[in-house]
Amino acid sequence: MPADPRTAVATVCLSGALEDKLAAAATAGFDGVEIFEPDLVASPMSPGEVRLRCADLGLSIDLYQPFRDLDSTDDDRLAANHRRAEHKFDVMRALGTDTVLVCSSVAPDAVADPDRLAGQLHGLADRAAERGLRLAYEALAWGRHVDTWEASWDVVRRADHPALGLCLDSFHVLSRTSEIDGIAEIPGEKIFFLQLADAPVLSMDVLQWSRHHRLFPGQGGFDLPRFLAAVLDAGYAGPLSLEVFNDVFRQADPVRTAVDGHRSLLALAEATAAGGAGTDPVGGPAPAVEGMAFVEIATGGDDPALDDALTALGFARTGHHLTKPVDRWEQGRARILVNRAAGPSAAISALAVESADPPAAARRAARLGAPRLARAHGPAEADLPAVTAPDGTALFFCRPGVDADWSGDFRATGRTGEGLGVTAVDHVGLAQPFDHFDEATLFYRAVLGLQPGSAGEFAAPFGLVRSRALADPARRVRLALTVSLLRRGEWAPGIPEPQYIALAVDDVVAAARAARAAGAPLLGIPDNYYDDLAARVDLPPDRLAAYRELGVLHDQGPAGAYLQVCTEVLAGRIFVALVQRVGDDDGYGWTDTPVRMSAHRRQRLARRALTPG
Repeated sequence: MPADPRTAVATVCLSGALEDKLAAAATAGFDGVEIFEPDLVASPMSPGEVRLRCADLGLSIDLYQPFRDLDSTDDDRLAANHRRAEHKFDVMRALGTDTVLVCSSVAPDAVADPDRLAGQLHGLADRAAERGLRLAYEALAWGRHVDTWEASWDVVRRADHPALGLCLDSFHVLSRTSEIDGIAEIPGEKIFFLQLADAPVLSMDVLQWSRHHRLFPGQGGFDLPRFLAAVLDAGYAGPLSLEVFNDVFRQADPVRTAVDGHRSLLALAEATAAGGAGTDPVGGPAPAVEGMAFVEIATGGDDPALDDALTALGFARTGHHLTKPVDRWEQGRARILVNRAAGPSAAISALAVESADPPAAARRAARLGAPRLARAHGPAEADLPAVTAPDGTALFFCRPGVDADWSGDFRATGRTGEGLGVTAVDHVGLAQPFDHFDEATLFYRAVLGLQPGSAGEFAAPFGLVRSRALADPARRVRLALTVSLLRRGEWAPGIPEPQYIALAVDDVVAAARAARAAGAPLLGIPDNYYDDLAARVDLPPDRLAAYRELGVLHDQGPAGAYLQVCTEVLAGRIFVALVQRVGDDDGYGWTDTPVRMSAHRRQRLARRALTPG
């Protein structure tokens, strides 16, 4: 694979009309496209006009697809299929592409005998070769007789025609088997095309899995670096192309989806190169992150709830920004900025990570298509490199240390605060918009080098919530992403899902007791939870009583336990959690999340009932 591999995207991946899809692919930086036949059929542009449009956009047309159900045990039907193919060859010549995707048949009259099937493919390859064209034969995972890459390669090998080769699709291969090492033994010149897609690991009908749940590389559970390495080891030298069927992508902004897809191919190529195959197109690994420099909460108005809560939790207001309505709050290595220039509802507006090389981290982010964040700053203020995450959160790159490049922007107050034993930010919980959850996962993996951890779904009070954790290997930067899978109807409350900052403490009971004494609005948890906890976990009675008194949640895992106590929701959608990790626990307390969410719902209803008017 060259240092800057050619990339392509199938138009089926993107929403809009064909002209929208082509423009989006070019904007995102793709070199070529696969033209999906239904997109062309629905377009007012002739094939020749599509060719010119692609040329104007700097796009090659690398594949025309798909040609379905070629082979047949019925001679008349086979002849009709050949006539159909001749028409497609005319279209291909007008488009200026030389390769057509031929899928293994799913029809009742599909040929079972591999020699007879090879003969029929050889016959069509003869017709294609006369026109200077090629056939890329693909095994559909639900094909009637050919449904594995081994079976498709066996047929292509038997046919033995220079105009007939393979199309390898990672979904069709990896949804059926993990036995892929043999791919490296295929002659590279017989792999005509490569299609890439990831997917969550699901137990369901493979056709439905394929049609609705494919993802871009790095967003699912397939081992795509290993798959790509095998294809490259075989000698494949064509483009890395995406073919993803996804219900969300087909409705989303095509440019945004295309940028996300292009980022996924660069990240996949980088991961494959790290394993010893191919070349890294990104230009070096992500600089190590050394911690969370600060978390910024944007809020407007004069509601003192957030300030009062931070004070009760042991934070001190240690600085005022020189030119902006921003306060710096600190305790231990945890730093929270409160920006009062935003709207009435609080939200986490920015994350700043301490990076071993902030300029290199910013260059990497730009190479991966992360939009640069334009910021206004005074002549003496730090110009921190920053990009925008998929949900709109600003991501800053800072030098590590207390006297970092941004600290001089604040006028010190001289306060230090007594503290409650908070040592650092354990992690940040970010609720994602439904359409951008998978995009966010890939973004933080690719840009920061974070790796996925625990993931799953849980039944929340108003529907299913999907969760996914990301962290660096040293666990100095952790993120917990969540998304509501469906929020419909008038009954579900029309409020944004809360975001939170989890603060690490050594003794959650002692920290919670001190916070309550200082007036922190800790969240009450029902007695039923503690009755159930006593049945599940053998806790000393005095410990259980302290949990019940203070609202501590205890999530017992195989390697330890995750203990947390949460505040009420503050200023609209923010809450703070004090968390203690026992043993080698690497969780995020998601088992207890439905309990916490129900408690927050009751708290908001009670507060609303007490609000005049």
